[in-house]
Amino acid sequence: MEFKDIAAVSGKGGLFTVVKPTKTGVILESLDERKAKLVTGLNHKVSVLAEISVFTTGEEDAIPLEQVFVRIKKEFDDDPGVDKNSDPDELKSFLAHILPDYDRERVYVSDIKKIVNWYGIVYRWAPELLAPEETAEAAAEKNG
Repeated sequence: MEFKDIAAVSGKGGLFTVVKPTKTGVILESLDERKAKLVTGLNHKVSVLAEISVFTTGEEDAIPLEQVFVRIKKEFDDDPGVDKNSDPDELKSFLAHILPDYDRERVYVSDIKKIVNWYGIVYRWAPELLAPEETAEAAAEKNG
């Protein structure tokens, strides 16, 4: 599984794996123990995690969500210390710790809540996605 295989649907809680596209949408399956199916249509806003980024004020305008998740994993592993019900100031401090140059004007508390919630789901149901990618040099050394 890859980040391009996981989606969020506006108005629906949780995350979904992409099963297959249809002519007018996509068939999704919840990324949890229920494995509930959802068929989206033109009235659903589906966002694939690989296409989601967090706005920054640094050299790059945004950083991919995947990299943010890897940073959270490296720093906090299974317990980021906050959840979607945490105080807004705690959530902002958490993201500032992980991503010091996040754009405080364009990234809202509701966005940080989604990041924290989605991280927990990915950590539990697709932990292999949180391993930092090997560099080409490290992979070459390993393969001889």
